[in-house]
Amino acid sequence: MMTSKVQSLEDFLAGRRPVALAEVSGTRGSTPREKGAFMLVSRAAIFGTIGGGQLEYMAIDKARQMLGAPETGPGEKADGCATLDVPLGPEIGQCCGGRVEVTIRLVDPALAAELVAAARAVEAHLPYVYIFGGGHVGQSLASAVALLPVRVIVIETRAEALEAMPESVETRLTPMPEVEARNAPAGTAFAILTHDHALDFLIVAEALKRDDTAYVGMIGSKTKKATFRTWFMKSADGSQVQFGRLVSPIGGDAVKDKRPQVIAALAAAEIMTALVTHAAASNAGHQAPYDAATGG
Repeated sequence: MMTSKVQSLEDFLAGRRPVALAEVSGTRGSTPREKGAFMLVSRAAIFGTIGGGQLEYMAIDKARQMLGAPETGPGEKADGCATLDVPLGPEIGQCCGGRVEVTIRLVDPALAAELVAAARAVEAHLPYVYIFGGGHVGQSLASAVALLPVRVIVIETRAEALEAMPESVETRLTPMPEVEARNAPAGTAFAILTHDHALDFLIVAEALKRDDTAYVGMIGSKTKKATFRTWFMKSADGSQVQFGRLVSPIGGDAVKDKRPQVIAALAAAEIMTALVTHAAASNAGHQAPYDAATGG
């Protein structure tokens, strides 16, 4: 059963009370995370990050002081709120040079509901990554991309190829995966790497004939790409402009390593870059572009 990022947040809030929220409430200069980034801290675990390093350690330490002690301390308000104003310099072992304000609050039911509602709103606007093929590279790519602020869907014609997918990944079993490419949401990134070259070609053709995709990538060699071009232009009524949007091989060819995990890492970075670029172009002049760090 698929476990979404929202569900993971809900599970943390429900199973680890009491919990404190440490949120970046202000920034100046160069900082590891942006305003609004947050983490949750319980007595024995954390969820999320505000940038790591000594800054995060200080926030965790302060949060756990608040969780373990009813009395107020320096900088802490009687209502269970504290503020840290931290210069990111040599004195704390970080050299970003900026300054971060972190607000720490004890999480009550109302705040927990607010966090979940905000996470649902963010998740509803996450871009999609469709991975066609659940073989060795597909498994590795799904695992890599599942860590990113995206919604991952793995599509297969073989049921057994979907059995070991990460819990946060949606899976779809279908005899006609090319239909999924046709009906995917606008702005989707497509990674095509099935067990069948002819099937790859059908799916890629459907993706390239759309003008609203963020990325269309196909695994394979230069020879496979050339063969696809000939077929696409002659048999699929494709155009050179459409073909020019195809990324193949996925992950580029600068790194000469064909291990699935390496291909997946390179392709995941390529896909993330394409999604951010596409969103920035789509939102130019309207609203802030999709933020890869926050998913918002």
